[in-house]
Amino acid sequence: MALPKAVLNMIWYLSSGSSRCETERLVADPAPGITAAPHEDNLRYFDVTIQGPDGSPFQQGVFHLELFLPEEYPMSPPKVRFLTKIYHPNIDKLGRICLDILKDKWSPALQIRTVLLSIQALLSAPNPDDPLATDVAKHYKEDEKDAQRVSREWTEKYASK
Repeated sequence: MALPKAVLNMIWYLSSGSSRCETERLVADPAPGITAAPHEDNLRYFDVTIQGPDGSPFQQGVFHLELFLPEEYPMSPPKVRFLTKIYHPNIDKLGRICLDILKDKWSPALQIRTVLLSIQALLSAPNPDDPLATDVAKHYKEDEKDAQRVSREWTEKYASK
């Protein structure tokens, strides 16, 4: 009897030690402005916080996210979403994130740390030309200064420390 592919992937992943090493590095040597801690009862789930980057409308905000490693990880990307409300063209009302490395540009060589740094960088550089929240993207394209004002307001309201 052959084992299902998902089971084989997880055995390979767990036996390789990469998940353990990756998790240990995330906790012991976090990227600046980012924390990620696995749930004790399920090591596939992580509680994540990302500080809004300086110079962005999201600065001084602390954003909470959840990250889940699917059974196919690292062959498929982690699932990440914002739990904190945010006014951003690439993040929708459900917290889903439009980021190429979470979709078609994923590579097993990428790590959780890289994903989180990329999300933090997305806060510094919203891309209204590849939106997930089309209404926010329209606002950013038509009046970027006012859209940034709204982003700052939402950050103060929903992501204050």
